[in-house]
Amino acid sequence: MITGENGSGKSSLYKSIRLLADVAQGRVIRALAREGGLQSTLWAGPESFSRAMKSGEHPVQGTVRRERVSMRLGFADEDYGYAIDLGLPAPSKSMFSGDPEIKTESLWVGEHLKRSNELASRNGACVQVLQDKGNRAIVMSDLSSFDSMMTHAADPQGALELLVVRERMRRWRFYDHFRTDQAAPSRYQQIGTRTTSLASDGHDLAAAIQTIREIGDHQALNEAVDDAFPGASIDVAMNEGMFEITMSQKGLLRPLKAAELSDGTLRYFLLVAALLTPRPPPLLILNEPETSLHPSLIAPLARLITNTAHRSQTIVVSHAGVLVDALESQQSCAAYELKKELGETVIDGVQSPAWKWPKR
Repeated sequence: MITGENGSGKSSLYKSIRLLADVAQGRVIRALAREGGLQSTLWAGPESFSRAMKSGEHPVQGTVRRERVSMRLGFADEDYGYAIDLGLPAPSKSMFSGDPEIKTESLWVGEHLKRSNELASRNGACVQVLQDKGNRAIVMSDLSSFDSMMTHAADPQGALELLVVRERMRRWRFYDHFRTDQAAPSRYQQIGTRTTSLASDGHDLAAAIQTIREIGDHQALNEAVDDAFPGASIDVAMNEGMFEITMSQKGLLRPLKAAELSDGTLRYFLLVAALLTPRPPPLLILNEPETSLHPSLIAPLARLITNTAHRSQTIVVSHAGVLVDALESQQSCAAYELKKELGETVIDGVQSPAWKWPKR
C-alpha cells in the first residue's frame, strides 16, 4: 500500500514502475517522450541539501551540477534484479537529439547487484552475458542507444535469464482510472472472446467476467458481488457474438444493463474482473481504485484486494484514508506513507535496501 498527501510523490512512483514495464515492451523512450522528455523527470531541487538549508538557516539554493544527468530505474525480487540508467545523448544535428539514451543496464541474481552475481550487463552499445563456464562473453557490440538488451539480447540459448525476466515484466498489469462515464466502452456490447486479463480501459469487461465464470474462480466472483451488493448477481448476455454484462437485484423485475449502472457500481465490477483474473500476473498495480466508489464498497474492495495479494504481488496507490484503514485491518498489508521534505519525497521508518546501481 502506497499512500500520502497530494503532491507527495505517489504518481511519480506509479509512473516509474510503468516506465520499467515499458523497458520490457521496447517503448521506454517513447514513454519518456510522452511524459515530456528526460528533463521533465529530473529532480527539480538542488543536488544536495546542506545542514543549514535543512534547518532553515539558509534558503534552498542550487549549485553547479556535478553529477551526470541520469534517470535510474530498478527493482529486485527474491531471484532476479534489474536496473537501467538513461541519460542525455551527445549533441548532434539529428531531429531526435532530444531522445534520451540507454547508457547502462544490468541483470543479476539476488536482491542487490555485485560483480559476482551479475548475469548480463550493457554499457553503451556492448552487451555481455555470463556463460555456463563462468566467463563473460560479448553477445552484442552494436546495440542502438534507444534499444534495450531486454528486447534485443534475450535469447533462450545464450541469455535465458534475460528472456525470463523480460517476459515476467511484460506480464505486469496496471489499472489506472477506469472509464465509467456514459460513453465508456464497458457500458456497451463488445465482441466477446476468451479474455484472461482485463484490458487497461476495461472495454472487454463482459468477456473477462465470462472467462472467469468458465475457467476461473466463479465462486469468488459470486462472493465478491454479493459482498458488495447483498443478494445481487451479475451475468453476461450474448447477442450474435456481442457480450454485455447485466446485474440482477432483489426487488427489480428485470436485470439492469451496463449502461444503466452507476459509475461506482460499474467501477467495482471492473475491479472485480481485474483482480479475479484466471491468470494472475507477477505484479498488479491499482492506482486510486477507490475513485467514485461509495464508502460501503471500500471494505468489500479491501477484502478482494487482500485475497488477490495471495496470488499476485499487489501494489495499491491511494490517498484515501478509508481504503488504507480497510486494507491495514486485513493484517496482511504493508503500508508506506510518502512525505515531502523540502520538496523531496521520503518514507519515514523504512530502512533503505542494500542496493548498487550499475556504473557507466
